[in-house]
Amino acid sequence: MNVIVAVDQHWGIGHEGDLQFRIKADLRRFRALTIGKVVILGRKTLQTFPQGKPLPGRTNLILSRIPGWSVEGAVICRSISELLDQCANFASDDLFVIGGASVYEALLPYCKRVYVTRVHAVYPADRFFPNLDLLPDWHMVAEEPVQEEDGLEFSYLTFEHA
Repeated sequence: MNVIVAVDQHWGIGHEGDLQFRIKADLRRFRALTIGKVVILGRKTLQTFPQGKPLPGRTNLILSRIPGWSVEGAVICRSISELLDQCANFASDDLFVIGGASVYEALLPYCKRVYVTRVHAVYPADRFFPNLDLLPDWHMVAEEPVQEEDGLEFSYLTFEHA
């Protein structure tokens, strides 16, 4: 299982229910990595998508504990164990956890690779991704050169679980 996340320098991922920034190049990379694959996300993250609809061209596994809640075009899982049972139907490399904070935290122990877009700035944040730099079982295995878009500098990093 993999993770895709965009963070600021303090590992912030969101503020007041929204992303801190949008980078077109990062959105293209996200699409390229996940198209034809399985994305795993929470209900609140889904609600931030256009029209609150699942991502097209991907299998969407949505974690929600709300009884009876559903959305067309997605598989709803009511617990981590139910989600993991669904994940067993797919190749591990085809699974991508895409948020939000509580889903990242719950599933990080099951993941082997994290694709990070690190923005070289700090933003107001009330949601954070675990700081992989401080977790001894996680190691950065790739760092691409700094890029810039609309005055915003960012880097693509890849971490792997030891």
